[in-house]
Amino acid sequence: MANKLSACTSILIGKDASIDGTIMIGRNEDAKAAWPKHMVVHQHGEMPTHFVSKETKLELDLPADSARYTATPEWTDKAGVFEEDGINEYDVAMSATESAYSNSLVLGYDPLVEHGLNEEAMITVVLPYIKSAREGVQRLGNLIAKYGTGETNGVLFADNDEAWYFETGAGHYWVAQRIPDDSYAVVANQLAIQEIDFTDSDNFMFHPGIQKFVEKHDLNPDPTTFNFRKIFGTADQSDAVYSEPRVWIGHQMFSPKQAGDETPESTELPFLMKPDRKLSIFDAQQYLSNHYEGTEFDPIGTGKSGHKYRPISLAKTQESHILQMNRPGANIHWLAMGVAAESTYVPFFNGITDVPAPYKRGKLPAQLNSAYWIFKHASVLVDSHLHDFLPLLRDVQKERNSAAIKMIAETDQAVKTMRGESRDSYLTMQSNGYAIDTLNAYKKLALELITKMTDYCELNFKTDENL
Repeated sequence: MANKLSACTSILIGKDASIDGTIMIGRNEDAKAAWPKHMVVHQHGEMPTHFVSKETKLELDLPADSARYTATPEWTDKAGVFEEDGINEYDVAMSATESAYSNSLVLGYDPLVEHGLNEEAMITVVLPYIKSAREGVQRLGNLIAKYGTGETNGVLFADNDEAWYFETGAGHYWVAQRIPDDSYAVVANQLAIQEIDFTDSDNFMFHPGIQKFVEKHDLNPDPTTFNFRKIFGTADQSDAVYSEPRVWIGHQMFSPKQAGDETPESTELPFLMKPDRKLSIFDAQQYLSNHYEGTEFDPIGTGKSGHKYRPISLAKTQESHILQMNRPGANIHWLAMGVAAESTYVPFFNGITDVPAPYKRGKLPAQLNSAYWIFKHASVLVDSHLHDFLPLLRDVQKERNSAAIKMIAETDQAVKTMRGESRDSYLTMQSNGYAIDTLNAYKKLALELITKMTDYCELNFKTDENL
């Protein structure tokens, strides 16, 4: 059914688990190694009042008043828009989706819906119409309960107060859990939510008929509790190789004191964890850029198990994003085009009215006036002589990261006294200036790499320079 499945990895961080009190939700969009993404800003009132999905043919009437929001659509809408992530003008963030799998038993009673609401359309029909994360959970849940979905997915929501993780478990049934302020979660292509407390409306939301559905069809293997993952999800050998190691490495990074007995193939890894230390934006970026470095499982390392497990950052990452909320200045949509480990997260402030032209273009075949392809160009050049060139890339990444923090601090200070259009214009100028500077840094890196590569040709010989 689906033209594309985003085999992604996600992270959610509560405000008391972060070093600066911010809330972060982030995800790698993994589908194709060469499939350009754009970044856009939809203006207030821009969206049509009737939506037709190019993928599933679902038709929806939409509210007349749509909010401004950022998004990262595909380079072509032939199979749908796949806007994937963004922040709207009411400071609500959404990322969709984390693809997962439901088991055959539940799908036998509530099959996936061919003409339902899928990943392709979720951002487009939800984010412009919500004013809180809870409202986003409820709107998406209502739409899936009514129209169904053709995929099993996880969806991330956040605002300036809380973060939520939403999961579908069959054609129509769903649950959502609030991430505790002092905790984080990492998710990797499995249904993740565990025990549901149906009496705790502060921390759980759900399809109103899910308990009766499970009871009617005898779906719960342990009736003493209601474990969504065990009732609706899968637990097979493919999970042990594909999904669980990515959760394991997150726990090793952030909670090693608690995760000492966990292994890459542990099947009972908890959904929620408290970090051993406060987490920064760079911790979130490093998780989404991780490929098991420092372990025997690193595919670009020297260990014998380098391709045993599916890494978090890989060639098929189209873009990686972190939506940082509850900030003292403007909230930030961080975006890394291409492979996160070989790219740089560019901060776009919420409130910008436009993005630089290179971020709005890019198609197949490659074109070097596109942000996506500029980052990918440097990336593939580094790959050609990885151990020689990786230090040069790391130098650029470090410089750009420091420049980002400096620029953000200056911007936060400046916008304290700004309002309205002047504030939006300043945020746009600051974001776009950094974005262009970063593209220029990667263009310069690419030229340096090409220059160094000229002497790597196999048609080489130690020549006599006197001749």
